[in-house]
Amino acid sequence: MTVEEVCRKAKEHAGAIALARENEMNLMLIAAAGALRDRAEYIISENKKDVQACTRGPQFVDRLMLDKKRIDGIAAGLEKLVELKCPVGEVLEERTLYNGLQLSRVRVPLGVIGIIYEARPNVTADAIGLAVKSGNAVVLRGSKDAICSNKAVVSVIKGALADAGFDPEFIQLIEDTSREGAEKFMKMNGVVDVLIPRGSASLIKSAVQNATVPIIETGTGNCHVYFEKTADFAKALPILINAKTQRSSVCNACESLLIDEPFAKAHLKEIVAALKEKNVEIVACEKCRAIMPELAAATEEDYYTEFLSLKISVKIVGGVGEAIAHINKYGTHHSDSIVTEDAAAAEKFLNEVDSAAVYVNASTRFTDGFEFGMGAEMGISTQKLHARGPMGLKELTSYKYQIRGNGQVRG
Repeated sequence: MTVEEVCRKAKEHAGAIALARENEMNLMLIAAAGALRDRAEYIISENKKDVQACTRGPQFVDRLMLDKKRIDGIAAGLEKLVELKCPVGEVLEERTLYNGLQLSRVRVPLGVIGIIYEARPNVTADAIGLAVKSGNAVVLRGSKDAICSNKAVVSVIKGALADAGFDPEFIQLIEDTSREGAEKFMKMNGVVDVLIPRGSASLIKSAVQNATVPIIETGTGNCHVYFEKTADFAKALPILINAKTQRSSVCNACESLLIDEPFAKAHLKEIVAALKEKNVEIVACEKCRAIMPELAAATEEDYYTEFLSLKISVKIVGGVGEAIAHINKYGTHHSDSIVTEDAAAAEKFLNEVDSAAVYVNASTRFTDGFEFGMGAEMGISTQKLHARGPMGLKELTSYKYQIRGNGQVRG
């Protein structure tokens, strides 16, 4: 099918999920989770085709690869959604107008959600699960790097829904992975209600510049950890190592370390040794290099860069105000953390850093729909309209006004 045919098919079948009862949504999710586990070997065999064809390096392969543990985690995310309340139909406001009209504001699905993403086949299942529990049809367009994996995941889930007696055609996968296909998808306004790009900075930039479908911009993650001068080193170092190295190829990994000068003079050599033990490449400012001349020099571009690898920029700053200014200038408004024992510094950081998730004394790696209790996420929004941070069920709804009268006319 062409891109247009795929999108229109999702729209034609959108009522199958928009009008589903919550217990039916839950049965779909349970069926999908069970099928993913039961057909794990098939999915892994298809995923191996993508992995073997990949020539983009180990960090990219890490994002692409599926094994039984990851598939079980994906299934667990779908099961977590069963525990969460469907937001559709929630009454947000009720009041009686001056003329006796009864007005209600009620949550409704967005309609047809399009998601365009790169080399993350787990996103395929997460997006389907969130669409099911929020009453939305979904059109998926992954990259060519994961096409075999995505086809397998979609086939397994749609087959499970059909076997359980449900219409699965509100779920559609675009198999055209060409640039022209992506651009066509971005222009399916009137059919697709919202487009969510999830992936590299270039993909998101392309969607922002080319889409005629309204988009929710999910962010590249140039995330920071800041060691304020009162930080407890025993607490600070594990936070940094986790944020940078636990999984360096994801958007909530730390890319830049900021350090107050007194803390750097006391601990920079230990920090560098710990990072190097994890094979992290370090580029640093001149003040850092005055302490450790062997460090490579950081460029201005380094401070703007989401490395998505075992590389980090390090800069000494003159206090919390300078750290905040640096983050707001160079960051991508994703996730940033301060490590401090100063309550006033913590509050200033929380209030003034303009990011979707701002932490005190914790790793940035927690910015995640599952970790936030949402079951999964459609992406991490770094914009302010209409959602920000991990996009769970409520963020995939809009609302409408329902007005009940008994004959009122406007004079």
